[in-house]
Amino acid sequence: MPTLPIHAVIELAFDPVAQVGDWHVRLQTIGLAVVILVTLLVAARVARRTPRNLDHDADAVDPNGTPNHLRRDDLLYIAVAALPGAVIGGRIGYALTHLPYYSANPGAIFDVGQGGYELSLAVVGGTITGAAVATLLDAPIQRWMHALILPLLFGLAAGKLTMVLGGDGQGVPWDGLWATAYLGPGPWLSLAPDVPSHPSQVYEALATIGVLAVMAMALSAGLFSRRGAGAFLLGIALWAVARMAVAFTWRDPAVLGPLSADQVLAIAMATGACALLAVVTIRDESPAPGPAGPTATRFSPDPEPDWPDPAARPRI
Repeated sequence: MPTLPIHAVIELAFDPVAQVGDWHVRLQTIGLAVVILVTLLVAARVARRTPRNLDHDADAVDPNGTPNHLRRDDLLYIAVAALPGAVIGGRIGYALTHLPYYSANPGAIFDVGQGGYELSLAVVGGTITGAAVATLLDAPIQRWMHALILPLLFGLAAGKLTMVLGGDGQGVPWDGLWATAYLGPGPWLSLAPDVPSHPSQVYEALATIGVLAVMAMALSAGLFSRRGAGAFLLGIALWAVARMAVAFTWRDPAVLGPLSADQVLAIAMATGACALLAVVTIRDESPAPGPAGPTATRFSPDPEPDWPDPAARPRI
């Protein structure tokens, strides 16, 4: 690889592996575990403030003693259920982004110790399996999607920043002002880590933080007052677009014009999310059917409590 004239470079030289007794753990792994924990805690707090029934606030309690907010034990089930979908989707995405190799070696797709995972389809897969389990729990899926978009974006941004701890996700060689280079034996997770390059993992983290800020302002402005799936779909679409833009600094080869396979997947993801957003918006704006008769009036003088049926399973 040719040597670049270096005008300025951020040199990172530290041991990326922590040792505790006989245990050796990568700093990136520790950082990612902390990010997952904080993301779940943030999601639990948001769930506590999100009402199931929009006619009452989240602190209200129905006649059976069931709080109106989203159940935080549901969050644990949804998070665990998202893992297999994320693994399967991420593995499929990785195979698609390295299609020539896996076309010649299809059995290697199932060897999880070889290669890695692609993030876009990991998010898609995790969303699908998480939503499937939410259906089995009789949880309000769209309300959960609304509640989880900000924690999800936070987790994606912070997760990208943890890659700095492992020298992972370096972009194409570059000699600009904030180029980064990893010195020392490592082991680092990027090829040629000592070559000054774009810190693409930081770019994507900052772009995701920008999407997080936009979505936070949109939610604060009441643009998604129905608290359905719209905010989730818009946030995912914006994140996919941001990821696609940052990917121009990646080291991946182009497969379709100037686009890499990861960028093609990101565009497809953004397009699909926008299409679903249009469907959800049209459905939400459709007038609701009128009452079947005089006894069906929702706001009668002495109405029955309008609450969802509480789940029969015990609370954790």
